[in-house]
Amino acid sequence: MITIIDYGMGNVKSIANILRKVGGESAISHDVDEIMKADKLILPGIGSFDTGIRNLTEKGLIPVLHKKVIEEKTPFLGICLGMQLITKKSEEGTLDGLGWIDADTVKFKSMNNLKVPHMGWNYIVIKKNSQLFKDMYDDPRFYFVHSYYVVCRNERDVLTTTEYGFDFTSAIEKEHIYATQFHPEKSHKFGMKLMKNFVEST
Repeated sequence: MITIIDYGMGNVKSIANILRKVGGESAISHDVDEIMKADKLILPGIGSFDTGIRNLTEKGLIPVLHKKVIEEKTPFLGICLGMQLITKKSEEGTLDGLGWIDADTVKFKSMNNLKVPHMGWNYIVIKKNSQLFKDMYDDPRFYFVHSYYVVCRNERDVLTTTEYGFDFTSAIEKEHIYATQFHPEKSHKFGMKLMKNFVEST
């Protein structure tokens, strides 16, 4: 069972819908006992960094997520804000992130007439072999909506990059921890393939 973390910050039903389409069984929950039983976890998210951390804290979810992901090595996928929350901190707020990845979240600076937020379809460059992109379609592209991006201190954690004025990290992988800045649930066949790979990952 894949548990989609419901902390008031994400389009959880869209995630559940795409999982169902690719044959994944999921539940939407913020119940600690249900999360403890999960085989895999997804943390989606849309909104501000501090609000996300605050909501996780108020619902008592940070200890159980830490136990599942860090201690028990439960496969984890963060999406958009869910990727940023696993960094150490964000320029968007003042609260500490979950700190599972040695990285910070920083704001796009307007340059070369590029608009912020970065919004719409864009290509990714896959930097290493990964179950998440197994047998991915050629010229993979995904849907983005974000004003902040993740800067990893360890290059080995960078899974994909995307060009938007410069190359930024658009997905990360550290052992059993995956995260994407883009929205697989809005990315048609590319997103469905990625989610199917996560469902089938071990």
